[in-house]
Amino acid sequence: MSNTAKKRGRPQKSQSALSKAAIIRAAKNLMATTGNIPSIRKLSAQLGVDAMAIYHYFKNKDALLEAITTSLIEDIYTPQNTEDWQQELSALCKSYLAILSQYDGLLHTLLNMKSDSPAEVFISRFEQIISVLELDSSQSEVFLHLLVDYLHGFSLAMSCDKGNTLKIDGIDKQLAFICHYYQHLKS
Repeated sequence: MSNTAKKRGRPQKSQSALSKAAIIRAAKNLMATTGNIPSIRKLSAQLGVDAMAIYHYFKNKDALLEAITTSLIEDIYTPQNTEDWQQELSALCKSYLAILSQYDGLLHTLLNMKSDSPAEVFISRFEQIISVLELDSSQSEVFLHLLVDYLHGFSLAMSCDKGNTLKIDGIDKQLAFICHYYQHLKS
């Protein structure tokens, strides 16, 4: 065995740049270029470490997948607590669609995950925005499901749109319609 061979397991001190954040950053970069969640093997090759070094930071592939997707979703719009909840909701929805569009395989990954952590990021920001409506929990839940189902459908349609005719701003009228309904529930 040569001296340059990678050692399995815990990262060596010479690999001190390896961290959870570095692994997630590399995974996001690979996803941006390939459109898919990278395999442990591709990720370790990108980082120049043995695959087992990644498992030092993440107990299994599901934990790594959760960390990557949660990090991606955390990049969506953060509410600014302005008085215009509809503008805030529009910004949240458009930023979510932009992330789904940028990382082509992300929607499929989110829908098939065992963890709810990435969804919780969107849900908490959604709840923060619509809190001014003072909806009961049932109304809020229906609003959330209606909105997310619409966004996921739109994202899927965008990914199938080879002519690139669908644009993220294309949700304005539908979103305004949904918001109009829930605005009147408050009255």
